[in-house]
Amino acid sequence: MIRIGLVAGEASGDMLGAGLINELKKTTENISIEGIGGEKLADTGMKILFPMERLSVMGFTEVLGRYRELKGIRDDLIAYFIKNPPDVFIGIDAPDFNLGLEKELREAGIKTIHYVSPSVYAWREYRVKKIKKAVNLVLNLFPFESEIYNKYDVENRYVGHPLADKISNKIDVNRARKELSLPTDKIVVALLPGSRVTEINKIAGPLIKAAEISKKTNDSLHFVSSLINEKSLKCFEYIKNKLAPDLKIDVHVDKTHQVMEAADIILLASGTATLEAMLFKKPMIVAYKMSWLTYIIVKLLVKIPYASLPNILAGRFIVPEYLQSRCTAKKISSELNEFLSSSRKCEQMKTELSKLTKQLKIGADEHAAKAVMELINNEKTT
Repeated sequence: MIRIGLVAGEASGDMLGAGLINELKKTTENISIEGIGGEKLADTGMKILFPMERLSVMGFTEVLGRYRELKGIRDDLIAYFIKNPPDVFIGIDAPDFNLGLEKELREAGIKTIHYVSPSVYAWREYRVKKIKKAVNLVLNLFPFESEIYNKYDVENRYVGHPLADKISNKIDVNRARKELSLPTDKIVVALLPGSRVTEINKIAGPLIKAAEISKKTNDSLHFVSSLINEKSLKCFEYIKNKLAPDLKIDVHVDKTHQVMEAADIILLASGTATLEAMLFKKPMIVAYKMSWLTYIIVKLLVKIPYASLPNILAGRFIVPEYLQSRCTAKKISSELNEFLSSSRKCEQMKTELSKLTKQLKIGADEHAAKAVMELINNEKTT
């Protein structure tokens, strides 16, 4: 039996982990997985030691507020895996939690992999030295990440992005609208305020109010949203009913891809969702807010001018970003109205997004699974 320890800290990591485990199961029948994950990893048969939601926090100040709880979970996992050593431990994203865990396990003789490189290309490059001590192998989602690891002689592999493989090149807007009972004769605008409740509390308000402002001057608009779970749904609906009780928004649970496919344009939180919107080749407006202390620290440390993944991949601004003090309903509504009045602007963005998508479609689950098995079997990676 192959035993795998795994920790995924949020919804995107849950999806990546499930894809990896399902790929491994195609060639290896007897696999045991345990650790932290969400519903998708649980569906693979993973034994959940702690609920994933307990790791889902964002920002420096938010983490500090739950430091003791998070440290307690990490200490418990270290003790558990040292007592019950897996053949390999895989930390998916969540670097502030996983790297310390990986380092302790590697020092105890357990092989470790970090799947999804921390954003060392953008800030805190010195973390590469910590990563080198913590892991046997880094699995990169983006092609530009390998350069920095090679610079520090850290074993790494570019595997591509699983989302790029899962999202079809053939976008069927009418089918998606039919599945969601959305009108085919309206301009559909998706509102996607993030997967964490802490994000939704900060970002949903500006998106909802922007939608309300634009609706007043354009009655052909129809709004739709998808939230990751019922808890997030209740948070979104509370904010919507408080700020814009008369605005009609069709709200769904765990149907983000269908909503994106159905939409003409997307207003969304910065994060993995911007990559998904890129892969659907949808014009988008990116918004984000965090605590002011976190924002100030980030501004001091970040060395690139972009927040969203399409802009980072392109190395220039192709997607508009409204961050922090600029994340207001008035500014976002004004940008939305510009898109609505310029089909050329929308088509130009779609063309740019299509070019970026081609870089990432290389079969990520298969490449990642192969790298995991090579490490377990000591064929190539040591």
